Amino acid sequence: MKCLVCLGNPGNRYKFTRHNIGFLAGEFLCATWNAAHVEGNPLYELYAVGRGEEKIMILLPQTYMNNSGFAVREFRQQHELPLKNMLVIFDDFQLPFGTIRLRPKGSDGGHNGMASIIYQLESELIPRLRLGIAGDGLPEHHTHELMAEYVLSTFTKNELSYLEKLMNRCCDAVTSWIDVGISKTMSSFNRNFLNDADAS
Repeated sequence: MKCLVCLGNPGNRYKFTRHNIGFLAGEFLCATWNAAHVEGNPLYELYAVGRGEEKIMILLPQTYMNNSGFAVREFRQQHELPLKNMLVIFDDFQLPFGTIRLRPKGSDGGHNGMASIIYQLESELIPRLRLGIAGDGLPEHHTHELMAEYVLSTFTKNELSYLEKLMNRCCDAVTSWIDVGISKTMSSFNRNFLNDADAS
């Protein structure tokens, strides 16, 4: 079994904000794979789908971003899932919009949701897929107030026009991670897809 942990804030108010691109990816994966809703509780919504012989769980924390670790810890305690079988999907304002970046481990990189997960699981050995959200409106000075306002802002009309392509690319990256592992997936997908010839 593998688990995709897709980070965001619950509620329509946050749906198309940059900080919720992890949620958008999770919802896209559920729709694309026709995943079944298997559990809902105050901590998370959980979906499941079979991919060949592999069972894939898609977890959307309902704790709000800063407490995502509580949801992940609860799920992992129930299922005893190895960390290497988890993939956390979340936004990164340090990467340009359209960029996908996978890593097998690392620090939280300043992301509160990832920080909560690392703290609750007591490990940085957690695979992650970061989706770039940096656009033209990114503040020059990364103060807490300015960045909080930026990540909770909505995508521009131009960014929205590329969002479906980005979600498809994310889906392909996740499928690759499931099928061939993170090393080969990193080699194939760690780049900005907007620079690809087929993005025009």
